[in-house]
Amino acid sequence: MKIPTDVDNASLPVDGREVRLTNLRKPFWPAPSGVEGPERGITKGDLIQYYADVAPVLLPHIRDRAMVMKRYPHGWDGPFFFMKRAPTPRPDWIRTHAIEHESGNIIDFPVIDDLPSLLWVINLGCIDLNQWYAKTDDINRPDYVHFDLDPGDGATFPQVLESARIVRHALESLGMKPLGKTSGSKGFHVYVPIVRGPLQKDVWTFAKALAVELAARNPALMTSAYKREKRPPGRVLVDYNQNRWGSTLASVYSVRPTRLATVSTPVTWDEVASGIAMEDFRLDNVRERFAKTGDLWTPLVSPKGRTDLSTFLTPPPARRSPSAARSGRGTP
Repeated sequence: MKIPTDVDNASLPVDGREVRLTNLRKPFWPAPSGVEGPERGITKGDLIQYYADVAPVLLPHIRDRAMVMKRYPHGWDGPFFFMKRAPTPRPDWIRTHAIEHESGNIIDFPVIDDLPSLLWVINLGCIDLNQWYAKTDDINRPDYVHFDLDPGDGATFPQVLESARIVRHALESLGMKPLGKTSGSKGFHVYVPIVRGPLQKDVWTFAKALAVELAARNPALMTSAYKREKRPPGRVLVDYNQNRWGSTLASVYSVRPTRLATVSTPVTWDEVASGIAMEDFRLDNVRERFAKTGDLWTPLVSPKGRTDLSTFLTPPPARRSPSAARSGRGTP
């Protein structure tokens, strides 16, 4: 579909829904004076057009999951705010899912299942997408475990890639099939598709054990110290804590609020070995790549080839969620 470029506001028919888009010509990445190419300037409409174009590969990864909104109403370098509760008024076709938090607060999150819903949430000023780790039918049982490799002060992206290779080989030695993507910001994400069963805390426990072990074996390169003041400089944090209940990471195919509008992009392990740079993958050039590669992360949403993480957990994981209320109330 084509997003209008010559108007500020438009209502478009999309898959049987009427989607209202606003401020389409608003600069979200203003063009520096005299600069062309990746920094030529990107409007809000350009951002929406990108998500419309990549929807076929993106939607399988965010569908049926609660969405945490990070809104940048004035563009990538303006003030932003997090928003969990689906705003009102909103179209009656936006699905929501209620999740009870430890505070007892019940929050109705939006769920982005289809193209109209995707365009609606991006129109709110969401540059990247941050979905729940588990699906709405049981929000305490994720279907992947992941490692966020975050360069600390003085660490370089080549060090991040070296750390990614180490994490990959460790996971493969356990019989797992890890997938990698750039974070689109500074780091790298390694994911493993798992059989749903273990609770989020069990998944976190496994990730912590592996992160601590790898950091201990590679002390000159890695750290697992979660508190910033305890991290030695020049190390890559193997961040296991992103697996905790309620956390989110920027989804695959998300544009990130960076100067070059970089994109969280699936890459092959051969590409990691040969060397890549974050700025290789930007809003202005990744669509051609995705057209050639297809979705390199299909295994993350496939029912086949998933690791049964419960075989690595001691004691065995709980059979039921500790609070049925946390699974929430889904609305159609």
